[in-house]
Amino acid sequence: MPVVWLTGNSGAGKSAVCELLKSRGELAVDADWEGYSHFVDRTSGEVVTDPPYPVPAGWLDHFGWRSDRAKVEALAATARDEVAFLCGSAENEEEVRHLFDVVICLVIDEDTLRERLASRTGNAFGKHPEELAAAVGANAGAEPAYRRLGAKIIDGRAPLPEVADAVLAAGRYED
Repeated sequence: MPVVWLTGNSGAGKSAVCELLKSRGELAVDADWEGYSHFVDRTSGEVVTDPPYPVPAGWLDHFGWRSDRAKVEALAATARDEVAFLCGSAENEEEVRHLFDVVICLVIDEDTLRERLASRTGNAFGKHPEELAAAVGANAGAEPAYRRLGAKIIDGRAPLPEVADAVLAAGRYED
């Protein structure tokens, strides 16, 4: 069965869609909260188990959010009888992208991004000015970059049930 990567910028709705998919009985994993991704020192490769918050100035220049390849491989190996959705984004995605049968990217505009990051309660990323600047900077190029890679693009501004329905359809090759 397909292994689907649901990706997109911070605030695009990946975690909300993941929770809705789980509530519908789908095999969905939130990479950020279920141990599939973590901060890593870009020089040493060492995992940061307790990152500072708020991050000090320049911290994001030295540490990156990365997926754990072994865990992604394990998810791919276990997803034999059902579609599996891994929901998250990471700077090392080129190392794991080939493990997925389908890549879906949720996209949002900058105003929506800023509003969601400012008002989110379940995740503090994006509230600190350095994090917000990184998220805004990454957002502008996300859609064209993922289109070039052949990802299925879904508007993350739509109502959550509609976004989840579109993700399900795209993940099951129904679109």
